[in-house]
Amino acid sequence: MTKLQESFVKRIGWALTAALTLTLPGLAWAQNAIRAIQSSQQAGVDVVRIEFDQALSAVPTGFTVQNPPRIALDLSGVANGLGRQAVEINQGNLRSAAVAQSGERTRLVLNLRQATGYKAELQGKSLVLVLEQAGTLASAGEAVHFAPSQNAAPQALRDIDFRRGADGSGRVVVALPNAQVGVDIQQQGRFLVVDFLKSSLPADLRRRFDVTDFGTPVHSMTASQSGDRVRLTVEPRGDWEHSAYQSDNQFVLEVRPLRVDPNKLTQGPGYNGEKVSFNFQNIEVRALLQVIADFTQFNVVTSDTVGGSITLRLKDVPWDQALEIILQAKGLGLRKSGNVLWIAPKEELAAKEKADLEARAAVASLEPVKTQAFQLNYAKAEQISSLLMGSGGGAAAGGGSGAAPTRVLSVRGNVAFEQRTNQLFVTDIPSKLEEVQALLQRVDIPVRQVLIEARIVEADDRFGRSLGVKLGASDVRGLQGGVPGYNLSGNNYLSFGNNYGASLNQTGQALGSEFNNTTFLNLPAASVNSVSPATIAATLFSATANRFLNLELSALEADGRGKVVSSPRVVTADQTKALVEQGEEIPYQQATSSGATSVSFKKAVLKLEVTPQITPEGSVILDVDVNKDSRGILTPQGYAIDNKHVRTQVLVENGGTVVIGGIFTVSENDNVAKVPVLGDIPYVGALFRNKSRTQNKTELLVFLTPKVISDRTALR
Repeated sequence: MTKLQESFVKRIGWALTAALTLTLPGLAWAQNAIRAIQSSQQAGVDVVRIEFDQALSAVPTGFTVQNPPRIALDLSGVANGLGRQAVEINQGNLRSAAVAQSGERTRLVLNLRQATGYKAELQGKSLVLVLEQAGTLASAGEAVHFAPSQNAAPQALRDIDFRRGADGSGRVVVALPNAQVGVDIQQQGRFLVVDFLKSSLPADLRRRFDVTDFGTPVHSMTASQSGDRVRLTVEPRGDWEHSAYQSDNQFVLEVRPLRVDPNKLTQGPGYNGEKVSFNFQNIEVRALLQVIADFTQFNVVTSDTVGGSITLRLKDVPWDQALEIILQAKGLGLRKSGNVLWIAPKEELAAKEKADLEARAAVASLEPVKTQAFQLNYAKAEQISSLLMGSGGGAAAGGGSGAAPTRVLSVRGNVAFEQRTNQLFVTDIPSKLEEVQALLQRVDIPVRQVLIEARIVEADDRFGRSLGVKLGASDVRGLQGGVPGYNLSGNNYLSFGNNYGASLNQTGQALGSEFNNTTFLNLPAASVNSVSPATIAATLFSATANRFLNLELSALEADGRGKVVSSPRVVTADQTKALVEQGEEIPYQQATSSGATSVSFKKAVLKLEVTPQITPEGSVILDVDVNKDSRGILTPQGYAIDNKHVRTQVLVENGGTVVIGGIFTVSENDNVAKVPVLGDIPYVGALFRNKSRTQNKTELLVFLTPKVISDRTALR
């Protein structure tokens, strides 16, 4: 063969190789490829046969997904030789098959109609998958074959422990002798029963564990030996759900309280990923993380220090919980940025974050500073300056009393303010200037105002009744001439007057001390509510006007009603205290330390002091202090103050009215003064007794009506 022919043959070989590489990506490096995917039904069971160019060295790892129902297999060192990425099956429980190739690995996904398990075995150059019958997934009362037993002889369990999770869940932790112990889980009524196949239980662990004090849904658990298996019976209480997982030689059964939140689409204690089931024996951690990354569509970046292998069994566990279990088992940490997950040992992550913070601090200490002016429209420049510098009242207002104020600017930053134009001049690094600008956009805003109207109503209802009598007699024979009055019969005459004194004048009786001595009964009606009683008098005397019988009747019935309405109003900004008062200051003398006296004043005012706070939904929280004081009686030390005071905090809807306080007082008095024995005689006894009755009712009510002012016209 000539050199020209050899060159031609080489070029043809190169072209064929390039064409084969373009047609079947991955065959340029892979030694094996998928050639066919076939499906059939045998005795009502779906069987999937996958043909390869070469026989596989081991059964590939895989996992199942509950929603949507899928089975996924990872084929390492295998390419897609089908020429397409999807295969329609539509037979039995199978819908279709999808093949995705990434680098040196190919994933085969079987899309199902209902979630189910599978068994895999190698037959020559084929991988045969036998799907379990649809609907055979475990439900309440059915056993879940969590892991098959691979031990030839029974192995003793090492320990049984119980722990409380951060979300209030109960975790039953069982230390297994190895990772090959078989586990079955089933729910029997209100109990969870876990069987450890081909296992034995030490005598000190065969007992009942009371775990009520942990405050989880698990009330108790009982461990016992049953043949060649160990049975652990768990008794939960209330509404709960459970999941189980195994990491190397540790099996964990987690019982979580079922929290139902109508505003949350996904219920549960905090994991909301799709549920997956894993069963891996000594799989590399990096490969397992890549499986989760492919399932979740997240980009996973693992540190070079992440390594080792893990035995992991999960049954119907959310993928985010599965990821947390893997990280905890290997002491790894996670940092998320967008859709990228960076996974590394916790110490490495902490060191990286510390280095980043130190680098930022170094840049901030060397970065040149700039000065920027900010025009404030509503807030005061002096207060904002104190806030930025972390000093004075502006900073204290943002935190609790006693707490150190927080400085917004960097150590190199400074601020100056100008009161006349209400401007701030901030000097700092550019990143801090952006923070100040964002802060001012949230702080320098108009404050909403609230109109608070209070109505203080004092109602007074008074009623009084008083009956009395004055009875007297006089004998002044020979001192008067003539016969006044009216003749009743014979020598008896009767004289009337509007009161006792008028009747005496008509009959010529002496007025003065002599007359007072003639009164042998004095029980007149008393004044009621500062009103004097009405009187009528009569005198019975002889024709010679020397014997007299005087009688005065007094009676009173008073009924009074009154109402005083005070209505103070005040307008104030949100969360700003307002005060309005009206009244008088009463002077009084007060002794000083030198012995002299000085004049001081005390207030008797109507006062409304209120601090409103507008809630996000538009209601108003009011801190209210209302006083209704008035001048009282005069005492030797000065005037007393009649005080009416209400202090409270109340939530009121915008424009609504609430009664924040009330005082209702009823006073009733019945008084009787009489002459013993004579005052008890029927009918006639009324002349020898005095009766009075008073009834006073007072009521104080305080009404509050807050109104959020939305525009300036509402103030007019």
